[in-house]
Amino acid sequence: MDVIYPRCAGLDVHAETIVACALWEEDGHIQKDIQTFSTFSKGLGDLLEWLEEHGVTHVAMESTGVYWKPVFAFLEGYVDLTLANPQRIKNVPGRKTDVSDAEWIAKLLRHGLVEKSFVPPADIRELRDFTRLRKKWVGQLTSEKNRIQKVLESSNVKLGSVLSDLFGVSGKDILARLLEKGYVDKDELDQCLRGRLKKKKQAVYDSLLGTLTEHELRLLRLLWKHVEELEQLIEEVDQHIDRLLEPYREEVDLLMTMPGIKKQTAAVIIAEMGTDMSVFETPERAASWTGLSPGNHESAGKRKSTRTTKGNPHLRSALCEAAWSAARSKTHPLSRKFWSLAARCGKKKALIAIARRMLVIIFCMISRKEPFRQPQLI
Repeated sequence: MDVIYPRCAGLDVHAETIVACALWEEDGHIQKDIQTFSTFSKGLGDLLEWLEEHGVTHVAMESTGVYWKPVFAFLEGYVDLTLANPQRIKNVPGRKTDVSDAEWIAKLLRHGLVEKSFVPPADIRELRDFTRLRKKWVGQLTSEKNRIQKVLESSNVKLGSVLSDLFGVSGKDILARLLEKGYVDKDELDQCLRGRLKKKKQAVYDSLLGTLTEHELRLLRLLWKHVEELEQLIEEVDQHIDRLLEPYREEVDLLMTMPGIKKQTAAVIIAEMGTDMSVFETPERAASWTGLSPGNHESAGKRKSTRTTKGNPHLRSALCEAAWSAARSKTHPLSRKFWSLAARCGKKKALIAIARRMLVIIFCMISRKEPFRQPQLI
């Protein structure tokens, strides 16, 4: 096989140690040097000096958990780094040691047999951390709100049956007064209700005539305090995400021209994919990386499971939410296509199909810097 990188190294990264193997050719013979370094900052500095001593220009490592991240960040800018999918560079079974792993990675890299995983720039990685944190906290907020509603129902406070949004402006005012004293007077209720809810005053008042014990009130107050803290934290995260999106304001505006995509969804798309679509080369590869491509499993001439491939779960879920939002618009072509597919293969498969179609459109929009245009026929 042809030698692509004459001086390269493979790293086997662990929580506390890094086993490095450098390969180079000298006098017609392949030379190698294997060393073990600490993952502390001093050890990473020693690793960089060792790589420079051997004239290493290309380095490859496996994406093992989060242990690769500080190593990648430290070496970034000094050598050409390749982050490899462990599943695609497995060694021969029965030969599994840290030294053999590092040497195997170096040999594959030397001949150009290691495919690079997508690692976005540092500012995109920072944005990704905050969008994923926001998603986690929004999930926790939803769980806490459901717990509050569950405690109210167990106390026969049927407020959720009268209000469409228990945590809207009126609902929050009512809950705050309820948790303060354990009950709400009819006169106080007038100050809480807004808009069309004023016509439901009697129904709202009747729904509050439950029995809240001291235990349930204490539980509700703790849950309510946690909800307020989470809402404040999410607001702070949103503000920081807005600051991080400033350099990508053009891409955000382009994405928001597409039905079903709001600002937070656009932030997730940019955080997960970046804005340089050339790393994916084609929309089909981007769909495969996201996990929106059908599987390919055929044996003896029979097609077996075609379930979608594994991919980026954060981008996939965001696109599925956007697809469902677009499907609810009865006049949009994407909506008509969704319901046409849903009638034949079910809503779940139709949702994946529309999410994939939206990803292809997003790929073209960002690549060409063009806003969304209404398709004539779908």
